[in-house]
Amino acid sequence: MPESLSTRDAYGRELYELGKERDDIVVLDADLSVCTMTAYFAQAFPNRYFNVGIAEANMMGMAAGMATTGKTVFTNTFAVFSAGRAYDQIRNSIAYPGLNVKVVGTHAGVSVGEDGATHQALEDLATMRAIPGMTVISPADANETRLAVRAMAEHAGPCYLRLGRLPVESVTKDIPGYHFELGKAVLAREGTDATIIATGTMVPEAIAAADVLAADGVHVRVLDVHTIKPLDAGAITKAARETGAIVTAEEHNILGGLGGAVAEVVAELGIAVPVLRVGVNDRFGHSGKSPELTKAYGLTADDVVRQVREAINRRG
Repeated sequence: MPESLSTRDAYGRELYELGKERDDIVVLDADLSVCTMTAYFAQAFPNRYFNVGIAEANMMGMAAGMATTGKTVFTNTFAVFSAGRAYDQIRNSIAYPGLNVKVVGTHAGVSVGEDGATHQALEDLATMRAIPGMTVISPADANETRLAVRAMAEHAGPCYLRLGRLPVESVTKDIPGYHFELGKAVLAREGTDATIIATGTMVPEAIAAADVLAADGVHVRVLDVHTIKPLDAGAITKAARETGAIVTAEEHNILGGLGGAVAEVVAELGIAVPVLRVGVNDRFGHSGKSPELTKAYGLTADDVVRQVREAINRRG
């Protein structure tokens, strides 16, 4: 697999591989196969691929019905449509009966770029996390995406997978002892001065930030939290107690996503640990080139570095 690959492309390739191995895999797409990368599967297995057209809510209902017959169903569209337009059907037709449907939302976050606010999902982690029984996954790179697709295909029950549009740096293969398990954070960097807890596209930025801080003698722990729900509360608790300062990083609204989830865990500990959140500060997205938007919305390694220094200062 190439060093730099989008998570959506890695997903499409792995879905194709799964299709070769398992004939219970069925794929539905809302007329976006070239964008969601389900085109690989569609070409190879046309009898198990269904283009439902621009009818996302209906797609979820169809997926629910297919799942009742024993199929493992993957639904595909942009994250803003899957977690937004089809929320009611996901909640009531898929999650409520606990059906084996995997909801995949691509093109999440402001890094979508020129498509603008209407197509930049910044609330999807929050809405999916709030649904009982929903597993929520946000992989960092192509390697982690490939492993996440396999894990959720083997997991019985509804899942939401958040994917991005642009190629991302491969970082997880370089983590010593890397192991993917749903609900378990990955220790990407050791450190005792503070902890950066990151997900998705912000994991490479968190690692880059840790390297900058290390050059200044600040040793920061980095946790790659690919599973937002169930959250690895044990790893977060350990980090809070051992490092005393936490910064979360996500390409998502700071309300209700990773930052909110981590804050909930830390608050329940009853100890005074600052939790600062790097993310979109309760704003809609904007049209523009991806690098300009990530900088404008404070989603760079430099932004993470600043927040880590502030968290350490607040800890005193």
